[in-house]
Amino acid sequence: MGSTTPATRGGAAPHAGTGRRAAVVAALMLTMALAALDAIIVSTAVPQIVGDLGGFSVFSWLFSGYLLAVTVTLPVYGRLSDAFGRKPVLVAGASLFLLGSLLCAAAWNMGALIAFRILQGLGGGALQGTVQTLAADLYPLEERPRIQAKLSTVWAVSAIGGPGLGGVLVAYADWRWIFLVNVPIGAVALWLIVRHLHEPEREAAPRARVDWAGAVAVFVCGGVLLTALVQGGVAWPWLSRPSAALFGTGLVLVAVVVAVERRAAEPIIPGWVWRRRTIAAVNLALAALGLLMVAPTVFLPTYAQSVLGLAPVAAGFVLTVWTVSWPVSAALSQHVYRRIGFRNTAMLGIGAAALILFAFPFLPYPGSAWQPTLLMLLLGAALGLFQLPLIVGVQSTVGWTERGTATASVLFCRQTGQTIGASVFGAVANGVLASRLGGAGDLDSVTRAWESGAAPEAARRAIADAVHAVYLGASCAAALAFLALLFVAPRRFPILKD
Repeated sequence: MGSTTPATRGGAAPHAGTGRRAAVVAALMLTMALAALDAIIVSTAVPQIVGDLGGFSVFSWLFSGYLLAVTVTLPVYGRLSDAFGRKPVLVAGASLFLLGSLLCAAAWNMGALIAFRILQGLGGGALQGTVQTLAADLYPLEERPRIQAKLSTVWAVSAIGGPGLGGVLVAYADWRWIFLVNVPIGAVALWLIVRHLHEPEREAAPRARVDWAGAVAVFVCGGVLLTALVQGGVAWPWLSRPSAALFGTGLVLVAVVVAVERRAAEPIIPGWVWRRRTIAAVNLALAALGLLMVAPTVFLPTYAQSVLGLAPVAAGFVLTVWTVSWPVSAALSQHVYRRIGFRNTAMLGIGAAALILFAFPFLPYPGSAWQPTLLMLLLGAALGLFQLPLIVGVQSTVGWTERGTATASVLFCRQTGQTIGASVFGAVANGVLASRLGGAGDLDSVTRAWESGAAPEAARRAIADAVHAVYLGASCAAALAFLALLFVAPRRFPILKD
């Protein structure tokens, strides 16, 4: 256990009265619902959006643009929340997100819709990071699993109900309502935050200096590198001039970010997030988590439909079960880490996840739907035991004025891991298909042919082999997370007293 930090660094968390805190928690859950529902609902309306606005060749940027904006702004908002408080950052981010939603509903072509989705993402980065930070501010260490479990439940409910809500809005209203529905939810959340969230006065300190040069450098660098990863192998081949230009520019910008941040008095990405063993280990572990999550979320629905022959709804259920076991396991994880510690609990969870992912390629071919469903149920339970103790643990090792930066750091690494995973595992899947089918197309084209009834049994086996290869890669990512915790993380996290 570490010693208590001074008020200027640690500060007392704003533990409000029960009624006021309940209102703030309700606001946080509504705010998290905005971020959680967004991508899920939009994906259900893509055919209608393309049919109305056109732009089929670039519609993937509806998701890529939003993801890029969220990812690269996470560290910026984390630093700003430490400098100026959570409330102004959350209010500004939610307002920006709602403005983007209104503009998306009024979009007149695909280019405008993509631009407004990016604007939404600029606000979405504040929603994700600041909500997680406020959850730690509101509750002492002993009670933090309660609020984190509630936030996990929001993601679970969104994953289950999002497609249905999106389908209803598209079928009985118009695709523009998938954006307009954000407005009343966000308005209620904003009202609750403004009315009930009152952060305590802290000791007088020198006026915070914002590293705007660092913020711009991080945003541009992250945008370039993530664009190269998201579009590589999709919009252009990996070994092509656009890829080389983007990666080369990105590497130059990395050097620029390092130079700017080393000179900044209060950098956006401070060096201590990597110099402290606990935070560095959790950053690496959650980056690996983002990497491995791509296997089920991106490739399992294709496997369920093309190999198991399930309808889209049934295929979605195979994936959805992990959103049920994940929050349940996360809520129960406190009983484990109070006995064996944050590090050992997370290692137990990710070790089990590695074995579950490794077992997937050994399922019988073509197999029955209950087999991958059972594995996904177990995987959700394992990852709930892994992720929550790390987030709670990291937030408990820093004081108030560092908590936003630390939380944003681990979320940024997880988001970046997902982006890298989508690119790497997409290349792995397409490579396996090419070797099995003699270079006859990529995963998307083979899947479309299968759905149209034109794909032979060989294509079905090739898709199974491709997804099996991805799951093996995901098990390796889980093993890397285990090793990061084993060799980098301290045996006991240096917890600060509230």
